[in-house]
Amino acid sequence: MRRARGFTLIELVVTVAIVGILASIAVPLGEISLQRAKESELRSALRQIREALDTYKRAADEGRVQRRAGGSGYPRSLDELAGGVEDAKNPAQAKIFFLRRLPRDPFHPQPDVPAADTWGKRAYASPPDAPAEGDDVFDVYSRSERVGLNGTAYREW
Repeated sequence: MRRARGFTLIELVVTVAIVGILASIAVPLGEISLQRAKESELRSALRQIREALDTYKRAADEGRVQRRAGGSGYPRSLDELAGGVEDAKNPAQAKIFFLRRLPRDPFHPQPDVPAADTWGKRAYASPPDAPAEGDDVFDVYSRSERVGLNGTAYREW
């Protein structure tokens, strides 16, 4: 007599149930891991841009960047940080670059939008609780309406 080899229906159902339970645990952990990576990228991008804005302001205060009459000393656009501006103190008129490239907002939904347009911009004259664009760029923030893992909205970072 030959013995039949294979799995019983019960064994298959139990195996599928165990795999289903493991998958239902792994998917949310993967989503949290992806969100954590995007948050780290956002934090780094904000730090880079804000440091470049402060360096630009310092250069304007030192007279290396030409200021407009009545201007705050901050750049007119984010593109000036990566595109460079002429050094007013250098006789060769060499450019000063404050960023190698302008980082994108990782939470911006459209990948084909230029990096400068992914950020919300706050002018020097606007209040911190109601940021608005103006003649210069004093600060940047994420336009995302989402809330981070720490409970703070990304636009408040």
